[in-house]
Amino acid sequence: MTEGRDSETETIARKAQQMEEARKRHRESAWYGLGMFGLVGWSVAVPIVAGIALGLWIDGRWPGEVSWTLTLLLAGALLGAVNAWYWVQREGRDD
Repeated sequence: MTEGRDSETETIARKAQQMEEARKRHRESAWYGLGMFGLVGWSVAVPIVAGIALGLWIDGRWPGEVSWTLTLLLAGALLGAVNAWYWVQREGRDD
């Protein structure tokens, strides 16, 4: 009975090792890098475009001395940079 459990343990350990090696190979592929590049790009672009759209809407409704378009563009860029930093840090920790 002990031999059966040892065999099962070895099989599980071997399969876990194979899965870890496959995951590492996947992370080193060019497609993975391009996908991550795209993810980070969208995480920056979306807050910037949203800030511009909201700023244009506010400036159109309530014109004033402050350019809300420019202000929210900068806020979107800051939010996008923080978002990109988060994604890069998260991927760095997974290794």
